[in-house]
Amino acid sequence: MSNSTNTLPTRDEINVNDTWDLTPLFASDALWEQELEALTNDLSIYEKYKSHLHESADILWNCLSDDDRLCKRLETIYSYAHQKQDQDTSNAKYQEFYGKAYELYTKMLSVSSFITVEITAMGKELLEQRICEKNELELYRRSFEVILKQSDHTLAQNEESLLARSHGFSAAASDIFKMFNNADIKFEPALDCKGESHPLTHGTYVRLLESSDRTLRKNAYESLYTAYGQFRNTLAAMYESNLKRFAFYGQVRGYKSPIEYALHGNEIPTKVYDQLIEAVHEGLPSMYEYVKLRKKALGVDHLKMYDVYTPIVSDFQRTYTFEEAKELALKALAPMGEEYIALLKEGFDNRWIDVYENKGKRSGAYSTGSYGTHPYVLLNFTGSLNDVFTLVHEMGHSLHTWYSHHNQPYVYADYKIFVAEVASTCNETLLSKYLLEHAQSNEEKAYIINNFLDSVKGTIFRQTMFAEFEKITHEKVWAGETLTADKLCSIYHKLNEEYFGPDMEVDEFIDMEWARIPHFYTPFYVYQYATGLSAAIALSERILTLGEDGVNDYKKFLKGGSSKTPIELLQIAGVDMTTKQPVLDALKNFSNYLAFIKKYDII
Repeated sequence: MSNSTNTLPTRDEINVNDTWDLTPLFASDALWEQELEALTNDLSIYEKYKSHLHESADILWNCLSDDDRLCKRLETIYSYAHQKQDQDTSNAKYQEFYGKAYELYTKMLSVSSFITVEITAMGKELLEQRICEKNELELYRRSFEVILKQSDHTLAQNEESLLARSHGFSAAASDIFKMFNNADIKFEPALDCKGESHPLTHGTYVRLLESSDRTLRKNAYESLYTAYGQFRNTLAAMYESNLKRFAFYGQVRGYKSPIEYALHGNEIPTKVYDQLIEAVHEGLPSMYEYVKLRKKALGVDHLKMYDVYTPIVSDFQRTYTFEEAKELALKALAPMGEEYIALLKEGFDNRWIDVYENKGKRSGAYSTGSYGTHPYVLLNFTGSLNDVFTLVHEMGHSLHTWYSHHNQPYVYADYKIFVAEVASTCNETLLSKYLLEHAQSNEEKAYIINNFLDSVKGTIFRQTMFAEFEKITHEKVWAGETLTADKLCSIYHKLNEEYFGPDMEVDEFIDMEWARIPHFYTPFYVYQYATGLSAAIALSERILTLGEDGVNDYKKFLKGGSSKTPIELLQIAGVDMTTKQPVLDALKNFSNYLAFIKKYDII
């Protein structure tokens, strides 16, 4: 839709069939505004339950039922507002919609904060008694267990209410970064070796770095980081502010470390995080071999950071239309069975997806949705093979959401973040295997292997490097240290040297990469890309090896929501993430592909 010779279209210029249809959420803006006002008024319902949950099973049941009902409504309000804003972040109307939705979310957190406090105060024995008195409360047994596990970190009712109210302004750093990164920052066009200009945006950046034109890659890379570098001190202040916010909430709740705070709510042992970093460090020699291979394949004396995206198979490159991408997705995911494929087609045919980039559109890609409506996917599709992988990735999220929402009650419908990246990367792995199996030549086979290697490089090695950066910076702020732009750049520079090894020239431009990573404003999220791909590689092997039995085990995981811990759900599917083994196996897979390439000299 966008190309190197045209500027981006406005939202109104995009074909409506290439945009998501938000009418299942709300048929009009006016109806959204009516529901916003109605839910705001209905929050008074909570007042009649406050300080009374311990009195009877009926009161407890009615409160929890009403809370679920109101939360569903809030989800739909919030989804509509944030999707409307993300499709054009420069639209002032939808900026206001999002602000109002977030304000309502914060208010609801505050007025409902007593629920967790009072359930904690009731204790295990009284809660068991209430379940015996009213069988319907059995639905909330696991929810009660999770709340009681958090009891050491639950504060008094007034304190919980105050913390909940603080979320509205404490998210300022994230909100400011989002507006800066999506609406305000501008990049100078990049010139290619012929002197032709190419517009540089978040959506075109990776595509430009995939170019075989090294001059274009270099100019795009330096243009992007020069733009961020102009705001280095402001961006450092934003990032540090978000770290201070996280440390404040964690320390107030009595956690011993930022990682404990981040992982405890998702019921993930802290050793999972540390073991990931340890396992990837053990696998760094294979990363260094990959870098050496890339240097040789590109035929350069000095490998630069802007050389890490371009395919190292120069004789086989192609682009895809969106129709071709959808057909490829359906073929590659066929091992998942007829039901799964039918759901994919439903999403493709009924405007679940917002396909192309337009002016002001949020960068990147994501899957979202609310209980009671189908999921949605935001893309910025430009036709690269990476974009095909992004499509199957985000539809993996969406179908995980679909299965979870259709098999779990609302209270357990949302799966934990730790498993969020498993279904998406399992789809990517199945696509890689399909493409490799159907390669028509050594050149095409090398192209697909290169893509797999780049996927592991980007998802396991790179995201673990991000995770280590987060661990270092969060621990410093947790301990009271001040982080300046110079300190952040220094930490990031050293990590790049360690992860890429001696054959990569790490320059000063890459030092600013930390400043453009949106996920850093959701602390300790990125490590789950690495654990997710590791689990996904293992699960894809089971699906392809065991057939229907492997698919059935996998679907038990997809349907599980948060009805069990993330670790337990993955164990049901056949993977144990409490050990290093899935990560080590994934890195062994990476090493085997490297050995294959070197043995047959196909690159």
